Amino acid sequence: MLSAGFVYAWSILSAPIAAEFPAWSSAQLSLTFTLCMTFFCLGGIASGILARRRPANGNIRLAALLFAVGFFIASRAQSLPVLYLSYGVLCGGASGLAYNAVMNVVPRWFPDRMGLISGLLLMGFGASSMVIGALFSAVTPDRVGAWRGSLLGLGLAMAAVLFAASFFLRAPDGGASGPQTGRASTADYTPAQMLRQSGFWCLFFWAILLSGVGLIVISLSRGLVVFTSDGLSAGAISLMVGLISVCNGLGRILFGALYDKIGRRPTMRIVTLANLAGIGLIALSLSGGAAFLAAGFVCVGFGYGGTPTMNAAVVKQFYGSENYAVNFSILNTNLLPASFLSPLGASMYERTGTFSGVLLLLAALGCAALAVSFFVRGPSDRKEKQPK
Repeated sequence: MLSAGFVYAWSILSAPIAAEFPAWSSAQLSLTFTLCMTFFCLGGIASGILARRRPANGNIRLAALLFAVGFFIASRAQSLPVLYLSYGVLCGGASGLAYNAVMNVVPRWFPDRMGLISGLLLMGFGASSMVIGALFSAVTPDRVGAWRGSLLGLGLAMAAVLFAASFFLRAPDGGASGPQTGRASTADYTPAQMLRQSGFWCLFFWAILLSGVGLIVISLSRGLVVFTSDGLSAGAISLMVGLISVCNGLGRILFGALYDKIGRRPTMRIVTLANLAGIGLIALSLSGGAAFLAAGFVCVGFGYGGTPTMNAAVVKQFYGSENYAVNFSILNTNLLPASFLSPLGASMYERTGTFSGVLLLLAALGCAALAVSFFVRGPSDRKEKQPK
């Protein structure tokens, strides 16, 4: 999962690319990551469909091949279309294939700790941007074009890790869908049946709102630190910003364990309230200083990490294991609309020069997520039409 998440280090990888091609605008470069997220979602759906016809480790090997080809082409890119195709389409699709294959198989081995195991796996995926990104920065010389060798070397290394790990990925002996957890749905829903459930759309909307909160805070984190903490060194600023990434990873484990312990409803409310608390602390930091901002980053980081963990656990609980691979990948498409909230927050700040409007947007998103969380119910809770 750490290797599959390599594509999330784009913010670090893109800096030396921008230095070599100053004519490429920030918007043009950012489209690379937008395409990457789009094909990550599509790759996840493809992985779920293929899982019905072939073992999951076959999808991991296909992802390794796409990673190797994608990073090889990206390391030689001289134009934006080539970068879009290689990093955006091939590497993004590879990441989705691997992500979905792992999340479909590994939690089955731990039916009584479904939330915790999902959180651990997702922590590995989420930590990639920080761990692999830092490694990329460490091995890349400070000269124009040096990023090409580093990108190729790390990309091939990540592909090799995926290929080697594929030999250890297999479903447990409990059959095609594995053993059931005590929190599992009493019925298995096909994707079409799931999409007819109002509870799914409430969960989908909840995930968009809280993912949007996290993405907006991440995109403006450095500016917030500079605004509230005048005089901090570059290292201190990076440390403050890094709190979000660290707590994002820890939150995935924490809320996965809480889900196993106290169940879906209270855990989902705690995830939402953590985001709201973080927004309030960030607002206080504008006049209260860096301590409030650090606490706000911690809360938002934990809340942001809890969202995908809840998504993974709740889809299996509500809609069963048989079609989990496709159902989970469909829910993951919440990242597409959520990704548009980040540039919206950035444009609000650039247009006004203050964080007031952004904080109002964050508060609205958080409050809406809290309200929606009360309507996230399983099919049996609402007595909706059961699958035949």
